[in-house]
Amino acid sequence: MTDYRVAEAAELLGVSTDTVRRWIDGGRVAAATVEGRTTIAGTDLAALAASLVDEAEKERTRAGQVSARNRMTGIVTRVVADTVMAQVEMVCGPYRVVSLMSAEAATELGLEPGVRAIASVKSTNVVVERPVPRKHA
Repeated sequence: MTDYRVAEAAELLGVSTDTVRRWIDGGRVAAATVEGRTTIAGTDLAALAASLVDEAEKERTRAGQVSARNRMTGIVTRVVADTVMAQVEMVCGPYRVVSLMSAEAATELGLEPGVRAIASVKSTNVVVERPVPRKHA
């Protein structure tokens, strides 16, 4: 089983270490002390992450009304359009998302730099990889 230190958990969840510590203290996620370090079991961290996404997405978006579940709120940073197609770039948290759509759709949606938008990703091909493990000193 994989265990995560508080700082690693915070990085994975995109929150501060203080927030993770508050969640531990408040009983939102279980933790153990191993060799003087607070750790969270990977399965417990995964459950917390899933609950955070479910809560946030239902509040921020209308995810309960569409079939796409991979929805990210962000800001449009660039739109390149010709007479037929548009390339729309967004930043959603730490992620850069690029969408190709008709120029007509981009215009109808009012997509331009600075506009808040939601990227919905629904794909039959998703590449998943694992990072090279860090060596702990």
